[in-house]
Amino acid sequence: MTFNLLTTTNGSISDIISRMKDRRQVVALQTDSMNSFIKSISDNQQEIEPFYVLDLGVAVRLMDKWRQHLPNVKPFYAVKCNSDPALLFLLAALGANFDCASRAEIEIVLRLGVNPDRIVYAHSCKMASHIKYAASVGVNLTTFDSKDEIDKIKKWHPKCELLLRIKVNDESSWRSMGNKYGASLDEVVPLLQHAYQAGLKVSGVSFHIGTKASEAKLYRGAISAARYVFDATSELKMPEMHILNIGGGFKDNPLFDEIGRTVNDSVQEYFPNQSSSLKVIAEPGRFFAETAFTMVTNVIGKRVRGRTIQYWIDDGTHGSFNLATYDHSSMMFKPLLRNEDGEAQLSTIFGPTCDGLDIVVSECKLPELNVDDVIVFYNMGAYTTSGASKFNGFNRFEMPTYLVYSTPN
Repeated sequence: MTFNLLTTTNGSISDIISRMKDRRQVVALQTDSMNSFIKSISDNQQEIEPFYVLDLGVAVRLMDKWRQHLPNVKPFYAVKCNSDPALLFLLAALGANFDCASRAEIEIVLRLGVNPDRIVYAHSCKMASHIKYAASVGVNLTTFDSKDEIDKIKKWHPKCELLLRIKVNDESSWRSMGNKYGASLDEVVPLLQHAYQAGLKVSGVSFHIGTKASEAKLYRGAISAARYVFDATSELKMPEMHILNIGGGFKDNPLFDEIGRTVNDSVQEYFPNQSSSLKVIAEPGRFFAETAFTMVTNVIGKRVRGRTIQYWIDDGTHGSFNLATYDHSSMMFKPLLRNEDGEAQLSTIFGPTCDGLDIVVSECKLPELNVDDVIVFYNMGAYTTSGASKFNGFNRFEMPTYLVYSTPN
């Protein structure tokens, strides 16, 4: 099968890709040709190694979905989730802004030519050197949830506008954020007063209901809590707030539709007179990155032990599969078989390191594989390489990533 460089798809997308500073070629294909493309890359590697495929078409379709369900919410993509420059450039060109949590993440975004006013420094406890850097490059919006943070910002970046991050109900989310970040409602007034006395401008409220929320109604409660903070600033005779940051944790699943309706209705309910002046933003990461990336690994070892076949592959839990230790709910995988015969066998997949806990998948069913066979893992874009290490000398920070632009059949 022959794959063509992207020249015949949507003109605006072709223009975006032509302007990428990242000069990797982009291949146009239909979604059902992905396995053939993966096989062509795998078969032609000079040295066998794992690699990623980033489907820019998936990211474009997800942006369309975001705009359909949250038309009045500006996405600030969470760079921490996956900082592949092609993904960042595409999202920027599609109109997304960026959530950065460190100097390094700010630098990544600025190198793409993004204006600093499109960045929110979304970290409530920042290093002084990073605050000074943000001030030097003109990143002028950040979050806080303590008096000490106010004092640091006053000292190192007094022109910065602030978002007060509040603690909200996130108990039913898969991973809570409130144990570490967010001011409780009884802390709101003292913090607002402290910021006002320091001469800093509090422009809005930020919250995060946790990763992969299981109930859309959590957003209604959180937006209600944000309304309390807006009212408190009015009672304190402070300048009117105009930003509502509803955080991240979104996932491309059926619940997202309900979340969209809940957010839209709740903003109308609690901010009925500010529809024109209120700027609503969010910090999605996983939503755009997770399903856009596919990872291809190679079987480097095999052992039969009793009724179980054990395989070793060339990446593991100290690399891209760190997610397997805490976030295996979305990962799917299958081998690209050279031989379709054979029944499924009880199998375990190990990573390449000497760590006995480096287990990618345990007790799964696979047809019997051989060394150099390929296993493809799907939904591998969220918090994979971004959490990798160099344990045992396996450097998985900069694996090859091939770019495609798929169109559905």
